[in-house]
Amino acid sequence: MSEFAFLFRGRQTFSSPEQAQQSMQRWMKWFKELGTQGLIRDPGHPLDSSGKVVKSRDKIITDGPYAEAKDVVGGYIIVEARDLDHAAELSKGCPILDVGGSVEVRPVQKLSA
Repeated sequence: MSEFAFLFRGRQTFSSPEQAQQSMQRWMKWFKELGTQGLIRDPGHPLDSSGKVVKSRDKIITDGPYAEAKDVVGGYIIVEARDLDHAAELSKGCPILDVGGSVEVRPVQKLSA
């Protein structure tokens, strides 16, 4: 088994508190399913929309991240899966897919000391 990062891309908007609550329930159900199978290694966290971007050799700092809503990384978790294909299958249960978002599935590289 290997570890994989799920990066949740896209921004969800709600027209009512009830919609927000229903969305949260879908997310919690999916996390619970993965957890029951022993597949969550790091429960991750949602990310705030504010931040800074540091780039180039000049180490220029700008406000951000500013990206199109579909490209914004809204959060992450680390899961354990047999391989990349298995991890991608697990990501299909993510509620962000129901609202036009995406899940980027990336292998976590192990660094040796």
